[in-house]
Amino acid sequence: MAAADKGDAAFLMISTVLVLLMTVPGLALFYCGLVRTKNVLATLMQVYATVCLVCVLWMLYGYSLAFTDDPRSAPFVGGLSKAFLSGITVDSLAATFSHGVHVPEYAYVWFQMTFAAITPALIVGAFAERMRFSAMLLFMALWLTIVYCPIAHMVWYWPGPDALSDAARAAATAVGEAKVAADAHLRGLLANSGLAFQWGAIDFAGGTVVHTNAGIAGLAAALMLGPRSGYGREPMPPHSLTLSMVGAALLWVGWFGFNCGSNLEANGVAALAMGNTFGATAASALTWVFVEWAIKGKPTTLGLITGMVIGLVAVTPAAGFAGPIGAIALGIASGIVGYGACTWMKSRLGYDDSLDVFGVHCIGGILGALATGILVDPRFGGTGVADYIAQPGQITIGYDMATQMAAQVKAVTLTLAWSGVLSVVLFKFVDLVIGLRPPKDKERAGLDITDHGERGYHF
Repeated sequence: MAAADKGDAAFLMISTVLVLLMTVPGLALFYCGLVRTKNVLATLMQVYATVCLVCVLWMLYGYSLAFTDDPRSAPFVGGLSKAFLSGITVDSLAATFSHGVHVPEYAYVWFQMTFAAITPALIVGAFAERMRFSAMLLFMALWLTIVYCPIAHMVWYWPGPDALSDAARAAATAVGEAKVAADAHLRGLLANSGLAFQWGAIDFAGGTVVHTNAGIAGLAAALMLGPRSGYGREPMPPHSLTLSMVGAALLWVGWFGFNCGSNLEANGVAALAMGNTFGATAASALTWVFVEWAIKGKPTTLGLITGMVIGLVAVTPAAGFAGPIGAIALGIASGIVGYGACTWMKSRLGYDDSLDVFGVHCIGGILGALATGILVDPRFGGTGVADYIAQPGQITIGYDMATQMAAQVKAVTLTLAWSGVLSVVLFKFVDLVIGLRPPKDKERAGLDITDHGERGYHF
């Protein structure tokens, strides 16, 4: 009987804790340092509360919607067969990316739960300082259900290597009526997989599912809520770059759980993802600093940590597919593109994305997702694309640039359309039900006092 690998199980559980570290305290501190003093606690509260809310909803139904199959809703979202974690026990197994290798399903549930938690938490940065806490909670619950779970399913849900290989082997060897049934079974497995998976799109750790998804929702938030009171007329500098730098450092550390853990196995691919998470991030941070230095005359701490984060974002979909030098090249590109998105583009378009969620996560996620289609090419040091069907029981490595890039473009377009349109609808719905923003006088007083009756600092 199949059994979980203890080393892989331990690796996945440690990675899960590291992803939590990315979010609380990492993302929470990064964001709270970038807002004004009067909104410190409100920003922390929104990130922390989002994580808590998602953890509960994930156990109730989120995991089932994202990672089960249901012919009635395939290939867009799963069903409710594992709602309330029904049927999952300490002996339940989840497939990895290798034949015959499994991890405890509980470990997989919690690992994916931390991804589900950080993704909506990223959106907080777009509406920071101007959204009511009650409205935020309602929006996050709806967004997880209607946007995140379907996107996660469409990109990441598949039956696993053993199921595909067994079905392909049966289809190749059967004859007569048995072959008809075997072919139908194989087609059914593929048809019940996620839509983007069927297209052949690859996303190692969340360029589309996490970053493009949250980033376009962030733009929707900025447009639907409008600018902060006084935006463009009053200075709104970060109140503590020290806190933001601490948060950014925790993000980088936790991101190794994000990228390496997405391999589900402690092997060479996880080690490759680790190196790429170092190389792309360092290259992007330095590139942003040098570009800023050349244009504005001084390298800033804010530029360094923003460049670092967009490097992490861009390498996420490519982490286990690109070679180390390709990852460095991606980091350089993300530093340049990210600087342009967060300065020139934002200024020209005039939207108030408080903490640059769109510029960093959406633009960085798109860049990374598209670059993955190129950097996975073995000629550039990439791993190639695994095929579990061509030779059942073996993993065949192949690659065709035109086919892969077409799949990547389709997956990015799907994410932008699904998340962008539905996020606008959800913000409008919440606004009609309870209102998105507090009254102007309360917003100017600060959300710490008006929403929570507390102050972050008493001098």
